[in-house]
Amino acid sequence: MRMKILAGLWLASLLCAQSLPEMRMLPEEMRGGAVDGNQIGSSGLAGVHTKVLFGDPSKADLYSILLYVPAHTTIQAHSHRDDRMATVVSGTWYFGYGDRFDAKSLKKLSPGSVYSEPGGHNHFARTDKDAVIVQISGYGPTDTRYFNPADEPKPAQ
Repeated sequence: MRMKILAGLWLASLLCAQSLPEMRMLPEEMRGGAVDGNQIGSSGLAGVHTKVLFGDPSKADLYSILLYVPAHTTIQAHSHRDDRMATVVSGTWYFGYGDRFDAKSLKKLSPGSVYSEPGGHNHFARTDKDAVIVQISGYGPTDTRYFNPADEPKPAQ
């Protein structure tokens, strides 16, 4: 019986597993990516966009994205339903936790810094004079919920 259960779990994992594509990207290739307007897994602010590296953040599965944030951008307090881990790839990212944006609570994260975005836990961020690229991985589906609905970016018309 135990062997049947193990065989079933092994078969299920094969059927559900994503195929990881081969990928090699230099930092300049990441920075040179086309702005496609993709917002999945991001703050939804104009100018902020993502590039999906693996998976589909809108589905229940593992995903990885690059988040591109322009210089002089402030992202108000928001959360995502899924737990996420992130690494700063380039630029200086100022990141904090809480229900309201608080500049005194920001921590300066240089390239190579790692941080977490616990699911349902509000956080906020800011860029200074440089654009920032952050690599984020999680298990979707993901979403973005602003603590104060008035802070949610309005769709472009």
